[in-house]
Amino acid sequence: MTALSLAAAHDLVADALIRSGTAPEAAASVARALVGAEADGLKGHGLTRTPIYAGQVKSGKILGDARASFKRAAPAALVVDAGNGFAYPALDIAIAELPKVARETGIAAAAIRRSNHCGAAGRHVEALAEAGIVALMFANAPASMAPWGAKRPLYGTDPIAFACPIPDRAPIVIDMSLSKVARGNILAARQRGETIPDDWAFDAEGRPTTDPDAAIAGLMAPMGGPKGVALALMVELLAAGLTGGGYAFELTSFLDDVGGPPNAGQFILAIDPAAFSANGPERFGLMVQAVEAEEGARLPGARRLAARARAAAEGIEIGETLIAEIEAV
Repeated sequence: MTALSLAAAHDLVADALIRSGTAPEAAASVARALVGAEADGLKGHGLTRTPIYAGQVKSGKILGDARASFKRAAPAALVVDAGNGFAYPALDIAIAELPKVARETGIAAAAIRRSNHCGAAGRHVEALAEAGIVALMFANAPASMAPWGAKRPLYGTDPIAFACPIPDRAPIVIDMSLSKVARGNILAARQRGETIPDDWAFDAEGRPTTDPDAAIAGLMAPMGGPKGVALALMVELLAAGLTGGGYAFELTSFLDDVGGPPNAGQFILAIDPAAFSANGPERFGLMVQAVEAEEGARLPGARRLAARARAAAEGIEIGETLIAEIEAV
């Protein structure tokens, strides 16, 4: 393993993407997202994605020179077009614009279309919460989960993320995929040459598997059984049906360079707490205090924030093989 500072890791990723044909501004946006996820301990959305993204740019599956754009389609509605490029520049636009609109209208929403893999969804809503906004995000992904009782995958792992500002401390962030684990965890295990627990996924025949290759070719296990796949249906309708993106079963893979742009979608809801309550943030803080007063209780994100602080001070540990793969792009 090699220790890299966050700045060095950022340059490693950005340089590889630029060599692959990505515009420098987009490469910087992607690098911020991947290094941020890596620092938070979310390795499935971290630097392991760099060679995959680079290959997709080279093949034209991601348009490296795309320029994201937006329009205000209604007083509280933004439509953001990622242009079949990376999701991150489009998300940067939404994060910049939504607080301004929400403070005018109380509630604002952004529909992102012609998009791609959005990485760690919690980081995007966290940025909105740092601006004082309560935020919800829904994102779809290529099909990997079947409706309950069926075998054909129609839904993605389809993350839901939520963030809420808390006075004088980091926001509360909840980020969960609707599969038992995020698919990125299986990808990371495959790249490390490791097996996975037998309750994470099924092979193509519907049998539990510990083989990450068989899991990627098969089905993800849903979180909470039928409740998980019901929530995935909700996400598909919001992130794809509402935005004009492709449904999970229409998307090309996020994991290879085969086929055209995936046309994924994301939907973000932004709420200005001041529009509804004069003391909303203080009430949010009271809930946090109540949770923390309970012996053994832990708020979501505690490990993530600890990992982030440690990475800022000590850098991040990256395997030599991965560094070599990125440098060889």
